Amino acid sequence: MVFRLFEHIIDPFKPAPDETPPSTVPRFYIHYLKQAWPAFILLLFVGLIGALIEVALFGFLGRIVDLVQASTNSQTFFQAHGWELFWMGVVTLVLRPLFISLHDLLVHQTITPSLTTLIRWQNHRYVLKQSLSFFHNDFAGRIANRIMQTGTSLRDSAVQAVDAIWHVLIYSGSALILFAQADIRLMFPLLLWIVAYIATLSYFVPKTKQRSVISSEARSKLSGRIVDGYTNIMTLKLFAHTRQEEEYACDAMAEQTEKARMASRLITAMGITVSLLNGLLIVGTTGLALWLWHNGLISVGAIALATGLVIRINNMSGWIMWVVNGIFENIGMVQDGLETISRPRTVIDPPNAKPLCIEQGSVCFENIHFHYGSGRSVIEGLSLTVRPGEKIGLVGPSGAGKSTLVNILLRLYDLEQGRILIDGQDISQISQESLRCHIGVVTQDTSLLHRSIRENLVYGRPGATEEEIQAAIHKARADEFVPLLTDAQGRSGLEAQVGERGVKLSGGQRQRIAIARTLLKNAPILLLDEATSALDSEVEAAIQESLETLMQGKTVIAIAHRLSTIAKMDRLIVMDKGKIVETGTHEELIGKHGLYARLWQHQTGGFVGES
Repeated sequence: MVFRLFEHIIDPFKPAPDETPPSTVPRFYIHYLKQAWPAFILLLFVGLIGALIEVALFGFLGRIVDLVQASTNSQTFFQAHGWELFWMGVVTLVLRPLFISLHDLLVHQTITPSLTTLIRWQNHRYVLKQSLSFFHNDFAGRIANRIMQTGTSLRDSAVQAVDAIWHVLIYSGSALILFAQADIRLMFPLLLWIVAYIATLSYFVPKTKQRSVISSEARSKLSGRIVDGYTNIMTLKLFAHTRQEEEYACDAMAEQTEKARMASRLITAMGITVSLLNGLLIVGTTGLALWLWHNGLISVGAIALATGLVIRINNMSGWIMWVVNGIFENIGMVQDGLETISRPRTVIDPPNAKPLCIEQGSVCFENIHFHYGSGRSVIEGLSLTVRPGEKIGLVGPSGAGKSTLVNILLRLYDLEQGRILIDGQDISQISQESLRCHIGVVTQDTSLLHRSIRENLVYGRPGATEEEIQAAIHKARADEFVPLLTDAQGRSGLEAQVGERGVKLSGGQRQRIAIARTLLKNAPILLLDEATSALDSEVEAAIQESLETLMQGKTVIAIAHRLSTIAKMDRLIVMDKGKIVETGTHEELIGKHGLYARLWQHQTGGFVGES
């Protein structure tokens, strides 16, 4: 019951605005910590009381020594000082464990799991909606590593800072007050030590933070390279490049090791400096206390108090040094992470974006211009209207812009100029989610989620019934192999896991699952980008009828490099260098003796390169 109470102080999945996280470190911290402020206020209060209790214990020690020394009759000692000793015991046996327990509950039950999850969840939600180019320009492993480490580092540095604040203020302040009460001269060694200690941290910690940022970047780079190799393990095997891949990862490991060594040198130098200062503090304070006692200026209890406190401060200073160093190291990791996490999205919905409403399914490209940020136009001044229910095929050599045209219709990228209309609605003014919900897509490079066959299928229609799933599998001719599938955990059929990107299935099997998924979606606009390219001739012939059924009543845009697969389309659009160069039916284009006729003539069952 107590655990549950503390575990629910922070809701890690609380509703939060879907906005770009702040791009500066202080504002980034505030953005997330203010969502968990009750927990940190409690932690500050508990830390204050806990630190005061710890200091009080040393006061108790000095007081007990003085009481024992002043006592003339041991038989009446407890009778004379019983209540004072009792309250010392209450503080030690009741209050101290209570506040230590509260501190641990707040840190380990409230903040550690929930705040970490809150930060990771909100960052993941934001990054998940980044444009396709965001993911194409970075390692997936490095992005994931930064999502994971940023939450942990922000949490750790915040908790450490709260703990360190009270220990530094309470121990130093209380020690100075207690020393002054005994003899003001006892303050001088501690004051000198505080100045030297602050100067040491001021010199080393900023340098440690800088090197931590560099080290974190190197670590993320290493993680990205390793994950990239694992993700493309088949390519590594096929090209027998194990040695080259080892060297590729080794270079990153060597760089990360060197950066870590540079940071470690500073840590070691800081540790040596602080240990020397601590030695001077202990010798200086204890020697001064003994000299003052020798001259009858302080009691034996004051010696015990002073010596105990400086030894505790000595231990605490080492802890504070590591905590402060850890805080800034974690800040460095957060800074490294936010450089990826806090990038503005490049494809965003306008305020109050409306959902797409399709009644007929016409698609109109009006004088569109597009390039992938390189400045070189991929599509320039293209205009095309696809009538409701019309089925067109896109044809052209590699680099013609066919797949690009499909990508910008899906609004995976924004146009530089022009607009795209669906039933008269500008797709840049409607929500991306609603746009893609109304478009079914089967691509040439089909990758499945590392989940079960069932989970991959219901991506097409969440909540689909078992009958609908089985019907889609049958129409896609996937019922020939799905019941026979098993995985390493013994799951079979629809429950079998397909592996990362669907690697446990053949290319043809993946394609048929993708087609079944699109059949299940049953969207009014259909995009086919080499939908049957991974199928052998026999399977392709069997599934062609299902595709024709799927296309009935839909607006279809199909890319095919085997021209025979789209020869029966209502209209063929021939593209070259981002422009439409020919349009017409198969027979009309053959009669024109242009680019399409040459492609048809050259093709002997092979392919025309994909754009």
